[in-house]
Amino acid sequence: MFQLNVVSNTPLTPLEHVDDVALQFLKQIGYLPENFEPRKKGSPSKEGIPYRLFLDCFLRNTRRVWLVEELAVQLKTTKPTVYRHLNKLKGFDLVEEVEAKRDGQTKKGYRIRYGDLGKAWSFTEANVEMAMDNYRKTVEHLQKLIEEEK
Repeated sequence: MFQLNVVSNTPLTPLEHVDDVALQFLKQIGYLPENFEPRKKGSPSKEGIPYRLFLDCFLRNTRRVWLVEELAVQLKTTKPTVYRHLNKLKGFDLVEEVEAKRDGQTKKGYRIRYGDLGKAWSFTEANVEMAMDNYRKTVEHLQKLIEEEK
């Protein structure tokens, strides 16, 4: 299911560091909670898993296809935790399932859609447009029903 927070915002172009831009962007779209702080001292490492999954595994390695097992090892977590965060990224349509060859076997792997964040985001934008069109149709239908009721 496609799900994305859409909030009024200003472009993050004044920010110079990848981590700062990624952190704010991921909070804006609803992938990370507003109070998320990956660099907070004493915070359990599992708090940083969704952030590290997106930034370190997928964004810094856009063309690499990751198996869930590889992600779990890289992030020092369990496969169910990886799947939970993968499903959220898939809900934004930013991550895609692709075939991965490992040890002569074909397995299901994941990467940034099209291996390019810009192209992946175009897909997300198309989903937003479709959702907005459906809202428009519902609003028009509701208005029509109200007018017919009078």
